[in-house]
Amino acid sequence: MAHKLIVAGIGPGDRNYILPAALEAIENAKVLAGGKRALQGFARHGQEQIVIGSDIKKTLAQIKKALEQNDVTVMVSGDPGFHSMLVRLKENFGNIKVVPGVSSLQMAFAKLALPWQDAMFFSLHGKDIEDELLYYQTGRTLGFLTDNDHTPASIAGRLIANGWPGNIACYVCSNLSYPDEAIDEYTIDSMLQGCKRKNSVVVVTG
Repeated sequence: MAHKLIVAGIGPGDRNYILPAALEAIENAKVLAGGKRALQGFARHGQEQIVIGSDIKKTLAQIKKALEQNDVTVMVSGDPGFHSMLVRLKENFGNIKVVPGVSSLQMAFAKLALPWQDAMFFSLHGKDIEDELLYYQTGRTLGFLTDNDHTPASIAGRLIANGWPGNIACYVCSNLSYPDEAIDEYTIDSMLQGCKRKNSVVVVTG
């Protein structure tokens, strides 16, 4: 029988927001892959560890070799089905089991006590958004994952350029579930002028 690749969502980071099924997969793994912070937080003594870094080809090769002998559990932040390494893993491996997790966007909406069933979500991790997707409509809600280049201030500029009123409320959520969690409220105008946070979740409520 071919060994199984288990992709476990670890949520925003705090252990309280990880499903028991994901924790079970992580704790029972003989081979555990994840980012440095995830491995520091969840790996146990005796597990073979694969550090996921910037060299994804190297990581995939390590996982392939490990799968020759054992099942491998890969930890991904948030939910595996939302802008995670799952896409690359499915391109390279079969026999994959996915354990869902809480995405940072889902966490942000929960912290703000906002419904998210009608929201449109975007990831700006190393990519851009076409202008036609940023149209303004009364009541439209957007959620963004930002990076060091696509900051909350740059999102504000794009929204203004696409017709969003400057007085619309928006929220910048950083380090969700961690002790230094911060949730700051802005208008689009004030976010453009005064928000310097980088890796974060931005929620815009039209």
